[in-house]
Parts: sequence; C-alpha cells; structure tokens
Amino acid sequence: MFDVIPELNWLAILLSTGVLAVLGGIYFGALVPRQYVAVLGRQDLPAPEPGLVTYAGPVTCMFVVVVTNAVLMAALGVESIGDALAFGAIVGVGYLVAMAFNIAINPSFPRPLAYGLLNTPYFLGGSLVSCAILQLMG
Repeated sequence: MFDVIPELNWLAILLSTGVLAVLGGIYFGALVPRQYVAVLGRQDLPAPEPGLVTYAGPVTCMFVVVVTNAVLMAALGVESIGDALAFGAIVGVGYLVAMAFNIAINPSFPRPLAYGLLNTPYFLGGSLVSCAILQLMG
C-alpha cells in the first residue's frame, strides 16, 4: 500500500490543503463564529488571543488528512470523480464528522450535539472538495 507514496501529486495535496484552509477561515471565521463560541459555552468570556497554533494547527492537521486521503485513494485505485466523492463522503462521515462528535462528548463541551452538528458541514464538505481536487489533479 505504501508503494504509492512516490506517485502522489504533491501539488494537488498542497492545493487541497490550501483550499481547506480558506474554506475553514470562511466557515469558522465569517459564517459561524458566534455559533461556534456559543456551542463551546464561551460567549461570556473574552476571546482568546490568537497565536501561531490557532492558524498553523488546523492547517497542519488538514495537511495530514489530505496526505492520508491521497495515499488511500491511490492504494484503492480511486480513478473517477464519482468514486472520489464517494470516498470523500465515507471519510468525511466515517472519520472526520464522527471524530468531531467524539471530541465533543466530553464534560468540557456544554453542547456536544450542537458542536458536532456545527462542525459537520465543514468536515464533510471539505472532505468532498479535497478528494475531488486530488482526483481531478491526479
């Protein structure tokens, strides 16, 4: 399975990661910032000062996800856009969305269901877009 690593299209991986970063910035920074703070129960607290981890952390994590998707897509022989979208949906729901809910099932999250539901569009949509980019750029 790992013999596909030299064949990966690193430009597609970087582009996909960049697109996910932009989508994340738009989604969490412009579309749902108040809702995100509310599901975390932090609406009455001052916003934490953003640092390097605030921006580099999510991009690094998404890079790891995109590389993993690229390896699995190559190893599984995902060759059509339909298969790429099916793969993206499986990974999006089966790993990314499930993990968002799993992380939220924690006493520190006052509204775990709302947190999972708020994150679902980004993780599922991002997975679909990312896998489409990987497949289209081959």
